[in-house]
Amino acid sequence: MVTSDRSRLRLGIVGIVGISLFAAMFARLWSLQVLDQERYEQVSTANRVRIIAEEAPRGRILDVKGRVIVDNRTSRVVTIARDQIAGLDSDERSVYLTRLATELTAFGIPTKVSRLERKLVDPQYDPVQPIPVAIDVPESFEIFLAERASDFPGVSVRRESVRSYPNGEVGAHLIGYVGRISAEEYTLASTTVRDAASGLQPGPDAGVVARTAVPKPYQPDSGIGRTGLERAYEADLRGVPGRRTIEIDSSGTAVRTVETTPAVPGDDIQLTIDIALQQQAESQLATQLGSLRGTRIRAGAVTRAPAGSVVMVDPRDGAVRALASYPTFDPADFVNGISTERYEALTGGPATENPLINRAISGQYAPGSTFKPLTAWAALRSGVIEPTTTYADGGRYIIANCAGPACERTNDNGVALGTVGVARSLTQSSNVFYYWVGDNFYGLRDARGDLFQESLGQLGLGSPTGLPLTGEASGVVPGPAWKQQLWSSLPPDQQALGDPTWYPGDEASMATGQGDMLATPLQMAMAYSVFANGGKLYQPQLVARVLPSGGDPQDPTIGRAVEPVVVRDVEMAPAWRNVILQGMVGVTADPSGTAFTAFKGWDHAGWPVAAKTGTAEVSGRADSSVFGAFGPVGNSQVVAFAVLEESGYGGEAAAPMVRRILDWYVGGTP
Repeated sequence: MVTSDRSRLRLGIVGIVGISLFAAMFARLWSLQVLDQERYEQVSTANRVRIIAEEAPRGRILDVKGRVIVDNRTSRVVTIARDQIAGLDSDERSVYLTRLATELTAFGIPTKVSRLERKLVDPQYDPVQPIPVAIDVPESFEIFLAERASDFPGVSVRRESVRSYPNGEVGAHLIGYVGRISAEEYTLASTTVRDAASGLQPGPDAGVVARTAVPKPYQPDSGIGRTGLERAYEADLRGVPGRRTIEIDSSGTAVRTVETTPAVPGDDIQLTIDIALQQQAESQLATQLGSLRGTRIRAGAVTRAPAGSVVMVDPRDGAVRALASYPTFDPADFVNGISTERYEALTGGPATENPLINRAISGQYAPGSTFKPLTAWAALRSGVIEPTTTYADGGRYIIANCAGPACERTNDNGVALGTVGVARSLTQSSNVFYYWVGDNFYGLRDARGDLFQESLGQLGLGSPTGLPLTGEASGVVPGPAWKQQLWSSLPPDQQALGDPTWYPGDEASMATGQGDMLATPLQMAMAYSVFANGGKLYQPQLVARVLPSGGDPQDPTIGRAVEPVVVRDVEMAPAWRNVILQGMVGVTADPSGTAFTAFKGWDHAGWPVAAKTGTAEVSGRADSSVFGAFGPVGNSQVVAFAVLEESGYGGEAAAPMVRRILDWYVGGTP
């Protein structure tokens, strides 16, 4: 009896366990087949379907008249499908890659096996997506490959859109170049796209700015604007990538294309630049530097004339018409990636001669006597002088409250100019007059503070202009606080050799555009624009409109206009401006003017030019030649500012060059 009860108990336990197991199995099946059906369908689909992004053509870059500066062209790219060679052993793989590298080299595309190997193991590429291993291959290689497809399984040629430059090197620093996105940029860009979709905007230093609600996702091997306008307007120029959905089998081999969404080209941008004027400015700059190189100037030094820049802007709205920098480079070198050898050839020389530097916005120069109109305005604004003020220029000036030989300053060659007022001080470039003005500024410092420095800030000096290009320098407006801060930043051994005190001589040197005063050519051009237009400081503008892809640049009703920006209204009493303009017109039109020879034969009555020459002293080297001009006075359309490094006197080197550019601008012959 006891045995029977125990058997029933055991059977009951086994039954309960069995029922529990079946119940658990049923619950699991219910969960898998009913509750989690959608999630597992998604996982299953992901295992058999891949989405491959296809880059869209970038938008074109056009000049102010609609002429193409940057376009796109089709490039033949050799690719290898990794799955096709995955089954090869090491010897077979080596033979396969060696033969491919040999054939590519024979067709004019130097290729190393080691480079092919690195490409094939690069984790940035999707395992399903063919890997690009050679670019810009000739059509003859494509035909060769098609005829021998069985010898190169997995190797094919596809066509991609890459940048083309109809004008060659012209405007290289402006437009910049496109390069492969870095890992850091890819992470940031991916975040930017998500933020754009949620209505957020990244900060100004994000590097990739989304100005469109349409997501433009990047891939790890996408191209991205590296410098210039390609970088500044990346969000507009970049198109919406296409998508190709493919089905793959269990081995990862593509079976068929399920769906294709075509790419949408990026927007075009129309610049304020006149590409013909840009070409003229670059040509004249290179020619003038070449003709000056190795010559001996009056001061005795031999010119190196290694570099320079020319800036031309419209003072009526801040539109930049030309922005030339020399030496320059060919942006085509960067298409699909620049070789290490070529990059080292570009950047391997002295840093001061690096062709990738945009000297128009990054070069910081002592402006020399081209600074005197700014000093005159600052002195008139501050009440240091009046429009009728005169001073007896005896050729030499002794700085007040100063002892030692450095306290005596002179005109060029010590020439005495006699009694000079504001206008004549500019026409004949009296150093003595401006040493005296700087000394007066210093004398008012205890009572009225940084009068001079504050006025220069009103003209935009000492801070970036706001041009939408990377690498813009701030320049230097020196003063007591600046000098103290600079001294404090030095190591103790260098502090012992220096002096943080701001002396009268510092202010006097600054008044003539020397000493520690530094400005970029663009800053000086924008400051001159204030005199040309009568009192408005504009932010320089490079882009006039953003147009839909292929949009008619002559149709003013389409696209997004980029409106002019007035930074500030600058105090400019008519009496101040008139006396300054009188002196600057005399520079080119008066026989005693420092650029009269350069402008001999110019139509001064029909197209009067206001200008100022400058010769910036450089320790241990030949002087740099500086020149600024605008016209026609009364209705100024263009401001030109040029710097020729280590090239001599402003009136003898930079002024004749600018004259030739203006000849072309007004319709004459350079």
